[in-house]
Amino acid sequence: RQSGSYLLEALIAILIFAFGVLGIVGLQTSLIIAGAATVVAVVLGVFAGVLAGYFGGWIDTVLSRVMDILLAFPVLLFSIALLVILRLIGDIGPLSGDTLSFAALILIIGGFGWAYPARIIRGQVLSLREKEFVEAARSLGARSSRILFKELLPNLVAPILVYSTLLLPVNILTEAALSYLGVGINPPT
Repeated sequence: RQSGSYLLEALIAILIFAFGVLGIVGLQTSLIIAGAATVVAVVLGVFAGVLAGYFGGWIDTVLSRVMDILLAFPVLLFSIALLVILRLIGDIGPLSGDTLSFAALILIIGGFGWAYPARIIRGQVLSLREKEFVEAARSLGARSSRILFKELLPNLVAPILVYSTLLLPVNILTEAALSYLGVGINPPT
């Protein structure tokens, strides 16, 4: 090999290391907030979607209307308003400063984001509850909790994972937009 190729490989390795490590350190806050907000949104969405889809009736009607209302809100505008109000209120118990901003961002982004996965999970549960394996479990006398946890939830893993991976970058962008507008996490001094 020529010495120029070693130099080129070393330069590429240095660039990958520098941009990879420094980029991850800079992205750490956004990833933590977006990851936690994604977990909040997916947990709330799966819970609401399974309840609405499996039990139906008035539970489905109420939860579907709540989802419709949340989907109609301009999320960024309401997030800005809520974060500004929290800043004006100040310290809340043990939460203050950046800790309050951290927790508020996670809860607000996750709180506004649960309606999307809930809709998808509700649709999947509506389809799955009519399948033969659910009917067989019902005919054997299985309780609703067993049907939900042993029959339906394992079949919902794929849509949950897919939507979680789609929701994470959206939450990163939302957090970045809020920080850019001055209501997110304050930059270090």
